[in-house]
Amino acid sequence: MLFRTKLLWLTLFHFSGIVVTPLSAQGNPTSPYIEILGTVQDGGSPHLGCAKSCCQDLTQKEKNERSVTALALHHPKNQSVFLFEATPDIQSQWDVLGKNPDGIFITHAHIGHYSGLLQLGREVLGAKNIPVYAMPRLQSFLENNGPWSQLVALNNISILPIKETLPISIAENLTITPFTVPHRDEFSETVGYRIQGPSKAAVFIPDIDKWVLWDNDLLAVLESVDYAFIDATFFDSEEISTRSMEEIPHPFVIETMTRLKDAATQVKNKVYFIHMNHTNPLLNPESNTTKQVLAAGFRISRKGQRFSL
Repeated sequence: MLFRTKLLWLTLFHFSGIVVTPLSAQGNPTSPYIEILGTVQDGGSPHLGCAKSCCQDLTQKEKNERSVTALALHHPKNQSVFLFEATPDIQSQWDVLGKNPDGIFITHAHIGHYSGLLQLGREVLGAKNIPVYAMPRLQSFLENNGPWSQLVALNNISILPIKETLPISIAENLTITPFTVPHRDEFSETVGYRIQGPSKAAVFIPDIDKWVLWDNDLLAVLESVDYAFIDATFFDSEEISTRSMEEIPHPFVIETMTRLKDAATQVKNKVYFIHMNHTNPLLNPESNTTKQVLAAGFRISRKGQRFSL
Protein backbone atom coordinates (compact mmCIF):
# COMPACT_ATOMS: atom_id res chain seq x y z
CA MET A 1 0.00 0.00 0.00
CA LEU A 2 2.80 2.42 0.88
CA PHE A 3 4.54 1.70 -2.43
CA ARG A 4 1.34 2.42 -4.34
CA THR A 5 0.68 5.71 -2.53
CA LYS A 6 4.31 6.79 -2.94
CA LEU A 7 4.12 6.04 -6.66
CA LEU A 8 0.85 7.98 -6.89
CA TRP A 9 2.36 11.12 -5.37
CA LEU A 10 5.49 10.93 -7.49
CA THR A 11 3.41 10.43 -10.62
CA LEU A 12 0.76 13.07 -9.99
CA PHE A 13 2.88 15.71 -8.33
CA HIS A 14 6.42 15.19 -9.70
CA PHE A 15 9.58 14.46 -7.73
CA SER A 16 11.76 17.30 -6.45
CA GLY A 17 14.99 16.88 -4.52
CA ILE A 18 15.72 20.58 -4.14
CA VAL A 19 17.07 21.74 -0.79
CA VAL A 20 14.90 24.72 0.07
CA THR A 21 15.51 28.05 1.76
CA PRO A 22 13.08 30.86 2.60
CA LEU A 23 12.70 33.66 0.06
CA SER A 24 15.33 36.34 0.53
CA ALA A 25 14.89 40.05 0.08
CA GLN A 26 16.75 39.66 -3.21
CA GLY A 27 14.27 37.16 -4.62
CA ASN A 28 12.61 37.67 -8.01
CA PRO A 29 10.00 40.39 -7.33
CA THR A 30 7.67 39.02 -10.02
CA SER A 31 7.69 35.37 -8.93
CA PRO A 32 4.88 33.92 -6.79
CA TYR A 33 5.59 33.26 -3.15
CA ILE A 34 3.93 32.00 0.02
CA GLU A 35 3.80 34.19 3.13
CA ILE A 36 3.05 32.84 6.60
CA LEU A 37 0.25 34.90 8.20
CA GLY A 38 -0.13 32.84 11.36
CA THR A 39 1.05 29.62 12.99
CA VAL A 40 -1.24 29.04 15.99
CA GLN A 41 -4.05 26.51 16.49
CA ASP A 42 -7.68 27.65 16.12
CA GLY A 43 -8.03 29.15 19.63
CA GLY A 44 -5.06 31.46 19.23
CA SER A 45 -2.45 32.47 21.78
CA PRO A 46 -3.15 33.64 24.42
CA HIS A 47 -6.02 31.16 24.58
CA LEU A 48 -9.43 31.88 26.09
CA GLY A 49 -9.59 30.61 29.70
CA CYS A 50 -5.93 29.56 29.88
CA ALA A 51 -4.42 30.36 33.28
CA LYS A 52 -1.10 28.64 32.56
CA SER A 53 2.20 30.42 32.11
CA CYS A 54 2.17 29.67 28.36
CA CYS A 55 -0.54 32.34 28.03
CA GLN A 56 -0.33 34.42 31.20
CA ASP A 57 3.38 35.23 30.87
CA LEU A 58 3.32 36.42 27.27
CA THR A 59 4.65 39.88 26.54
CA GLN A 60 2.64 42.25 24.38
CA LYS A 61 5.19 41.73 21.60
CA GLU A 62 4.67 37.96 21.78
CA LYS A 63 0.89 38.41 21.68
CA ASN A 64 1.20 40.60 18.60
CA GLU A 65 3.38 38.01 16.87
CA ARG A 66 0.90 35.17 17.36
CA SER A 67 -1.97 34.67 14.92
CA VAL A 68 -4.09 31.69 13.95
CA THR A 69 -2.68 29.60 11.10
CA ALA A 70 -3.09 31.04 7.61
CA LEU A 71 -1.09 31.51 4.42
CA ALA A 72 -1.05 34.14 1.70
CA LEU A 73 -0.12 33.19 -1.85
CA HIS A 74 1.19 36.27 -3.66
CA HIS A 75 1.60 36.56 -7.42
CA PRO A 76 3.27 39.98 -7.93
CA LYS A 77 3.41 39.72 -11.73
CA ASN A 78 -0.39 39.29 -11.88
CA GLN A 79 -0.97 41.60 -8.90
CA SER A 80 -3.06 38.85 -7.35
CA VAL A 81 -3.12 37.31 -3.89
CA PHE A 82 -4.94 34.28 -2.46
CA LEU A 83 -5.74 33.55 1.17
CA PHE A 84 -5.56 30.09 2.71
CA GLU A 85 -7.96 29.86 5.69
CA ALA A 86 -10.40 32.49 6.97
CA THR A 87 -9.35 32.65 10.60
CA PRO A 88 -10.57 34.53 13.69
CA ASP A 89 -7.56 36.79 13.04
CA ILE A 90 -8.67 37.62 9.52
CA GLN A 91 -8.71 41.38 10.11
CA SER A 92 -4.96 41.73 10.72
CA GLN A 93 -4.17 39.04 8.15
CA TRP A 94 -6.32 40.80 5.55
CA ASP A 95 -4.26 43.96 6.05
CA VAL A 96 -1.10 42.08 5.08
CA LEU A 97 -2.65 41.09 1.74
CA GLY A 98 -2.76 44.70 0.59
CA LYS A 99 -6.06 44.17 -1.25
CA ASN A 100 -9.13 41.98 -1.22
CA PRO A 101 -7.97 38.46 -2.05
CA ASP A 102 -8.62 37.03 -5.47
CA GLY A 103 -9.81 33.86 -3.75
CA ILE A 104 -9.96 32.08 -0.41
CA PHE A 105 -9.09 28.41 0.02
CA ILE A 106 -10.45 26.73 3.16
CA THR A 107 -9.33 23.36 4.50
CA HIS A 108 -12.40 22.53 6.63
CA ALA A 109 -15.23 23.80 8.79
CA HIS A 110 -13.57 24.12 12.20
CA ILE A 111 -13.60 27.48 13.94
CA GLY A 112 -10.03 28.52 13.21
CA HIS A 113 -10.28 27.82 9.50
CA TYR A 114 -13.52 29.35 8.25
CA SER A 115 -15.16 31.50 10.94
CA GLY A 116 -13.43 34.61 9.58
CA LEU A 117 -15.81 34.49 6.62
CA LEU A 118 -18.37 36.24 8.83
CA GLN A 119 -16.24 39.38 8.60
CA LEU A 120 -17.09 39.54 4.88
CA GLY A 121 -20.80 40.05 5.57
CA ARG A 122 -22.98 43.16 5.72
CA GLU A 123 -22.11 43.79 9.39
CA VAL A 124 -18.44 44.35 8.54
CA LEU A 125 -16.84 44.45 5.07
CA GLY A 126 -19.94 43.98 2.93
CA ALA A 127 -17.76 42.23 0.36
CA LYS A 128 -18.80 41.64 -3.22
CA ASN A 129 -18.42 38.15 -4.69
CA ILE A 130 -15.12 37.18 -3.14
CA PRO A 131 -14.40 33.68 -4.50
CA VAL A 132 -14.35 30.94 -1.86
CA TYR A 133 -13.04 27.60 -3.10
CA ALA A 134 -14.94 24.78 -1.42
CA MET A 135 -15.17 21.00 -1.53
CA PRO A 136 -18.69 19.48 -1.92
CA ARG A 137 -19.59 19.07 1.77
CA LEU A 138 -18.19 22.47 2.69
CA GLN A 139 -20.10 24.09 -0.18
CA SER A 140 -23.34 22.46 0.95
CA PHE A 141 -22.72 23.50 4.56
CA LEU A 142 -22.11 27.14 3.65
CA GLU A 143 -25.08 27.34 1.29
CA ASN A 144 -27.62 25.66 3.58
CA ASN A 145 -26.79 26.86 7.09
CA GLY A 146 -27.06 30.32 8.59
CA PRO A 147 -25.33 32.64 9.07
CA TRP A 148 -23.08 31.41 6.27
CA SER A 149 -25.95 31.10 3.80
CA GLN A 150 -26.54 34.84 4.10
CA LEU A 151 -23.04 35.48 2.76
CA VAL A 152 -24.03 33.47 -0.30
CA ALA A 153 -27.50 35.01 -0.65
CA LEU A 154 -26.13 38.56 -0.46
CA ASN A 155 -23.26 37.74 -2.83
CA ASN A 156 -20.64 38.62 -0.25
CA ILE A 157 -18.91 35.41 -1.30
CA SER A 158 -19.09 33.39 -4.48
CA ILE A 159 -18.50 29.68 -3.96
CA LEU A 160 -16.31 27.95 -6.53
CA PRO A 161 -16.63 24.14 -6.33
CA ILE A 162 -13.44 22.09 -6.20
CA LYS A 163 -12.83 18.35 -6.29
CA GLU A 164 -10.28 16.06 -4.71
CA THR A 165 -6.97 15.77 -6.65
CA LEU A 166 -8.31 18.00 -9.45
CA PRO A 167 -5.81 20.86 -10.02
CA ILE A 168 -7.14 24.42 -10.15
CA SER A 169 -5.21 26.82 -12.34
CA ILE A 170 -5.25 30.27 -10.69
CA ALA A 171 -2.56 31.84 -12.87
CA GLU A 172 0.02 30.85 -15.45
CA ASN A 173 2.26 28.15 -13.93
CA LEU A 174 0.39 28.32 -10.62
CA THR A 175 -2.02 25.56 -9.61
CA ILE A 176 -3.74 24.44 -6.41
CA THR A 177 -4.69 20.80 -5.85
CA PRO A 178 -6.89 19.74 -2.91
CA PHE A 179 -6.55 16.28 -1.36
CA THR A 180 -8.57 14.83 1.50
CA VAL A 181 -7.05 13.92 4.85
CA PRO A 182 -8.60 12.11 7.84
CA HIS A 183 -9.91 14.45 10.50
CA ARG A 184 -13.05 15.19 12.54
CA ASP A 185 -15.41 15.93 9.66
CA GLU A 186 -18.55 17.01 11.52
CA PHE A 187 -19.61 19.69 9.01
CA SER A 188 -17.31 19.26 6.03
CA GLU A 189 -14.56 17.12 4.62
CA THR A 190 -10.98 18.11 5.51
CA VAL A 191 -8.38 18.77 2.84
CA GLY A 192 -4.78 19.71 2.48
CA TYR A 193 -3.56 21.71 -0.51
CA ARG A 194 -0.68 21.25 -2.88
CA ILE A 195 0.54 24.59 -4.22
CA GLN A 196 2.54 24.23 -7.44
CA GLY A 197 4.49 27.25 -8.67
CA PRO A 198 6.75 27.75 -11.69
CA SER A 199 9.70 25.96 -10.10
CA LYS A 200 8.75 24.81 -6.59
CA ALA A 201 5.84 23.21 -4.79
CA ALA A 202 4.41 23.14 -1.27
CA VAL A 203 1.84 21.20 0.71
CA PHE A 204 -0.32 22.73 3.42
CA ILE A 205 -1.78 20.26 5.94
CA PRO A 206 -2.65 22.22 9.10
CA ASP A 207 -5.00 19.57 10.48
CA ILE A 208 -4.85 15.79 10.18
CA ASP A 209 -5.41 12.79 12.41
CA LYS A 210 -2.59 10.32 13.05
CA TRP A 211 -0.41 9.69 9.99
CA VAL A 212 -1.19 5.95 10.06
CA LEU A 213 -4.84 6.77 9.30
CA TRP A 214 -3.94 8.50 6.02
CA ASP A 215 -3.92 6.56 2.76
CA ASN A 216 -0.76 8.35 1.64
CA ASP A 217 2.85 7.89 2.70
CA LEU A 218 4.15 11.03 4.42
CA LEU A 219 7.69 10.46 3.16
CA ALA A 220 6.47 10.19 -0.44
CA VAL A 221 4.55 13.44 -0.04
CA LEU A 222 7.64 15.22 1.29
CA GLU A 223 9.77 13.90 -1.55
CA SER A 224 7.32 15.36 -4.07
CA VAL A 225 7.51 18.96 -2.80
CA ASP A 226 9.93 21.64 -1.64
CA TYR A 227 8.05 22.88 1.46
CA ALA A 228 5.63 21.07 3.76
CA PHE A 229 3.61 23.09 6.26
CA ILE A 230 2.22 20.30 8.43
CA ASP A 231 0.20 19.76 11.59
CA ALA A 232 2.14 20.46 14.79
CA THR A 233 -0.82 21.03 17.10
CA PHE A 234 0.79 19.24 20.04
CA PHE A 235 4.45 18.54 20.68
CA ASP A 236 3.75 15.53 22.92
CA SER A 237 1.13 13.99 25.21
CA GLU A 238 2.23 16.05 28.23
CA GLU A 239 0.34 19.04 26.86
CA ILE A 240 -3.05 17.36 26.84
CA SER A 241 -3.03 15.07 29.87
CA THR A 242 -6.57 16.22 30.72
CA ARG A 243 -8.03 15.49 27.27
CA SER A 244 -8.82 12.27 25.43
CA MET A 245 -6.75 11.78 22.29
CA GLU A 246 -9.84 10.19 20.72
CA GLU A 247 -11.32 13.69 20.63
CA ILE A 248 -8.21 15.33 19.16
CA PRO A 249 -6.04 12.66 17.49
CA HIS A 250 -3.42 14.93 15.94
CA PRO A 251 0.05 13.52 15.24
CA PHE A 252 2.41 14.68 17.97
CA VAL A 253 5.46 16.51 16.68
CA ILE A 254 7.66 13.88 18.31
CA GLU A 255 5.71 11.18 16.42
CA THR A 256 6.28 12.95 13.12
CA MET A 257 9.98 13.34 13.89
CA THR A 258 10.25 9.65 14.81
CA ARG A 259 8.43 8.66 11.65
CA LEU A 260 10.96 10.62 9.61
CA LYS A 261 14.08 9.92 11.67
CA ASP A 262 15.73 7.92 8.86
CA ALA A 263 14.84 10.41 6.13
CA ALA A 264 17.60 12.35 4.41
CA THR A 265 18.45 15.73 5.88
CA GLN A 266 17.20 17.53 2.77
CA VAL A 267 13.81 15.86 3.27
CA LYS A 268 13.61 16.82 6.94
CA ASN A 269 14.52 20.40 5.97
CA LYS A 270 11.31 20.60 3.96
CA VAL A 271 9.13 20.21 7.06
CA TYR A 272 7.88 23.48 8.55
CA PHE A 273 5.75 22.65 11.57
CA ILE A 274 2.62 24.82 11.80
CA HIS A 275 -0.77 25.06 13.58
CA MET A 276 0.67 24.94 17.12
CA ASN A 277 -1.60 24.80 20.17
CA HIS A 278 -1.14 27.56 22.75
CA THR A 279 0.54 24.96 25.00
CA ASN A 280 3.11 23.96 22.37
CA PRO A 281 6.64 25.08 23.36
CA LEU A 282 7.54 25.40 19.67
CA LEU A 283 5.71 28.73 19.67
CA ASN A 284 8.64 30.08 21.67
CA PRO A 285 11.65 30.49 19.35
CA GLU A 286 13.98 30.37 22.35
CA SER A 287 12.63 27.20 23.98
CA ASN A 288 14.77 24.10 24.41
CA THR A 289 12.09 22.20 22.51
CA THR A 290 12.50 24.52 19.54
CA LYS A 291 16.25 23.97 19.62
CA GLN A 292 15.69 20.20 19.77
CA VAL A 293 13.49 20.23 16.67
CA LEU A 294 15.86 22.45 14.69
CA ALA A 295 18.87 20.35 15.69
CA ALA A 296 17.07 17.26 14.33
CA GLY A 297 16.88 18.92 10.90
CA PHE A 298 13.25 20.06 10.95
CA ARG A 299 11.98 23.62 10.74
CA ILE A 300 9.26 25.66 12.40
CA SER A 301 6.91 28.10 10.69
CA ARG A 302 7.05 31.70 11.90
CA LYS A 303 4.76 34.57 11.08
CA GLY A 304 6.17 36.67 8.24
CA GLN A 305 8.31 33.97 6.61
CA ARG A 306 8.23 33.94 2.81
CA PHE A 307 8.91 31.04 0.44
CA SER A 308 9.50 31.41 -3.29
CA LEU A 309 7.69 29.21 -5.76
